[in-house]
Amino acid sequence: MSKNIKFMGGILITVALGIVSQFISGILPMHLISAGVFAMLIGMLLFPTINKHSWSSDGITFVSKKVLRISIILMGITLSFSQVVMVGKYSLLVMVFTLVTAFGGGYFLGRLFNLNWKLSSLISAGTGICGGSAIAAISPTIEADEIDMAYAISATFIFDIVMVVLFPLMGRYLVMSDMGYGLWTGTAVNDTSSVVAAGYAFSDAAGRYATIVKLTRTLSIVPIVLIFAYINQRVKIRETGTIGERKKVSITKIFPWFILTFIGMVFVKSILDILVINETFSFINEVSIRKMASIVSQISKFAMVMALGAIGLKSDFKKLYKNGLKPMVYGFVISTLVVVVSYFVQYVLGQI
Repeated sequence: MSKNIKFMGGILITVALGIVSQFISGILPMHLISAGVFAMLIGMLLFPTINKHSWSSDGITFVSKKVLRISIILMGITLSFSQVVMVGKYSLLVMVFTLVTAFGGGYFLGRLFNLNWKLSSLISAGTGICGGSAIAAISPTIEADEIDMAYAISATFIFDIVMVVLFPLMGRYLVMSDMGYGLWTGTAVNDTSSVVAAGYAFSDAAGRYATIVKLTRTLSIVPIVLIFAYINQRVKIRETGTIGERKKVSITKIFPWFILTFIGMVFVKSILDILVINETFSFINEVSIRKMASIVSQISKFAMVMALGAIGLKSDFKKLYKNGLKPMVYGFVISTLVVVVSYFVQYVLGQI
């Protein structure tokens, strides 16, 4: 019984942290800062107090690992394969260039800044894919420390706050079209809430385009997670294996199986969309699908906020501070490169 109490104690703390964080985010105009960021920051502030008491550690660990994966799986219901077609070949081409910039440029800059590969990879993932969600998805795959995860989210969060203010101003100065601006915002701004805020600050049409592009961009989590699972396994073999010894990488060991469930959720959403279009069943209509997706999406978002709060509760701010400013500068440089590349590719394609 005492173990169950210890287990529930940490879970209840993260639930309370999630509720408070959502409330704070909700009172900000256009939800400028996502609840997940607030949860992580508040959790880090509470770390010195919570860390003194062992009764909450089991539950907090459970939320930071298991609930985190559940939130990623449920996130799949907000996506459908048809969205890739809706956005079109131009947005996918732009995303290829921004992903190459984020991870390719991130690799070389990470070595230049002398950052450990896990931290630089997490920042690149947050920049290239979808902020905290991508960082959260890749972190368990490469067995990253909570402190690296917290630093990566902080780096992308600060850049997003700046971009939410600057993007609409730059878009108007450059006289961009709604579609061009939406594509630019959806491929260059990191966190979903920041994409929505920056998109709708320009126009409603631009906001809708930006949201669709952003959701499609999220689909790249799947191949990126698989790639980093392989890389992490190779690094572990190199660190533990003898010189010159060749070992095979076990796909069954490195494969993040929870991603299959994520894909399954995307597949379910796609099938439901097809049934609605074909009017196969009278009880399956667009309204019912939207309600179902909305409910699951809200559960997913809250679970993610809980998980990020739990990660904050396990992150020592003193260790974060000791890492210095290099990761933050690195994050700003990578994010700026993605912004420039996204605009340049659209300019060349004539989409601006």
